[in-house]
Amino acid sequence: MPKMKTKKAAAKRFKVRSGGSLKRAHATKRHILTKRTTKNKRQLRGMLTISEADRKSVARMLPYA
Repeated sequence: MPKMKTKKAAAKRFKVRSGGSLKRAHATKRHILTKRTTKNKRQLRGMLTISEADRKSVARMLPYA
């Protein structure tokens, strides 16, 4: 049986915490930030835990995480 491949796009977007939960960044924080308010950019800092609805599909993309 060959090794399963990790989806590299998912590996760049999600990180596994020590407890096994997955974290992700906020959306719309990459570029074209000049039109966003300082308050909005500040509130987009930090990481979020992915929802339970998405957990199964993300875990399938990251077989060795």
